[in-house]
Amino acid sequence: MAVSIRPPTFTEPALGIVFDLDGTLVDSQHDFPRLRKTVVRLAERYGVPPGRLSIKETVVRNLRDAIALLEQQNLPEGQVFRFEKEVNEAIDTIEMEALPRTKATPNAAPVLRALTQQGFRLGLLTRSSDHFARSALLKTELAPYFPYLRSRSSPGPVKPSPEALRLLLETMGIPPSRAVLVGDQLLDCECAVAARVKFYGVMLPAKDPLFVDVERFKAGGATAVARDLTELASFFGIKIAPPPAEARAMHSSAESPGPH
Repeated sequence: MAVSIRPPTFTEPALGIVFDLDGTLVDSQHDFPRLRKTVVRLAERYGVPPGRLSIKETVVRNLRDAIALLEQQNLPEGQVFRFEKEVNEAIDTIEMEALPRTKATPNAAPVLRALTQQGFRLGLLTRSSDHFARSALLKTELAPYFPYLRSRSSPGPVKPSPEALRLLLETMGIPPSRAVLVGDQLLDCECAVAARVKFYGVMLPAKDPLFVDVERFKAGGATAVARDLTELASFFGIKIAPPPAEARAMHSSAESPGPH
């Protein structure tokens, strides 16, 4: 007998908004090829057969596949745990090397300020370490907007596990039906859909070739996709004025005579 799956019901208006960090609120220019190569190298050193993982896959997928492959082997007790620990320590180091060049994405502060002023409760769900996430928020002056944060360092499941999102929302006091997750990657969308939370994608300039496009976001279950954070704000009924320099450029363009 086929089991019917009930589609999620979202209650409007939203009360809480959970943001992804890197690629959504900050641009850290992480060395993604190096991160992926590091995971593959360590996995093979711990016993994953060469060729089973690909440096063209995401860190999340390679790490998940490596753990599954290691668990299939008759390894000494604690070997998989040691692998995860060493991988996370290596990733932590590479992440922190990117901190000096990390900057806020365009209009991040005005959008977060406006959302906060409108009464939305904001949270941060990231696969970055707690140290990098908090350091990046302080460096970009976005820390005051995030009293709720869950990272790769937090106890329990991590993104894209739907339980990681549910735990954060529970801390925020927001039911899943009144929440929105905002992110720039398919794993963000995967996390939201599995947790039965509405998802808005943000298409900021891609630094990683594994970035997704609008069609893949929509196919993954995104409710909407914004071109930038300013357009994202409009999904919540908020209009963000462009910076003075941008506004002047738009005004000059409007006054310029058209082609003859």
